[in-house]
Amino acid sequence: MPKRILQGVVVSDKQDKTVVVSVERQVMHPVYKKFVKKSKKFAAHDENNQFKVGDRVSIEECRPISKHKSWTVVTENA
Repeated sequence: MPKRILQGVVVSDKQDKTVVVSVERQVMHPVYKKFVKKSKKFAAHDENNQFKVGDRVSIEECRPISKHKSWTVVTENA
């Protein structure tokens, strides 16, 4: 099974070797038929602490690294 890849924005880099990435998606409201933005935050592994707040990054699913980390940062998107 292929690993999922998501794109989002780094919202926190305060932890060591970890960044928090906010991923936004659009979902149609069931009653009003209008698109609504929903976001979710993922903790992702950043081995070299190279990504900062505001960077657009791609994260990839991986084995559990800790209790909340099951994603790694793959690349930075411009």
